[in-house]
Amino acid sequence: MPLTQLTRKNQAFVWNENCEESFQEFKKRLTNAPVLVLPDAKESFEVYCDASKMGLGGVLMHKGKVVAYASRQLKTHEKNYPTHDLELAAVV
Repeated sequence: MPLTQLTRKNQAFVWNENCEESFQEFKKRLTNAPVLVLPDAKESFEVYCDASKMGLGGVLMHKGKVVAYASRQLKTHEKNYPTHDLELAAVV
């Protein structure tokens, strides 16, 4: 999250230790991407999703293998939403 803070309007660009750690983790995850599988539409799928006060995320799985990931940070106004609304937003 520290890196996205730097992109906000009227935010001073200050590269600190948290930014560097986030950047190094980001590079690591880009170079060690998990293998995704192609789904068979004739079989069933599983969707796992979750929400927190910081973001939403979900995983689409097929036969125990990951087909796709999705996640995003909450918008400023969404941080005030009750938990059940955030959980529903993660599904959508």
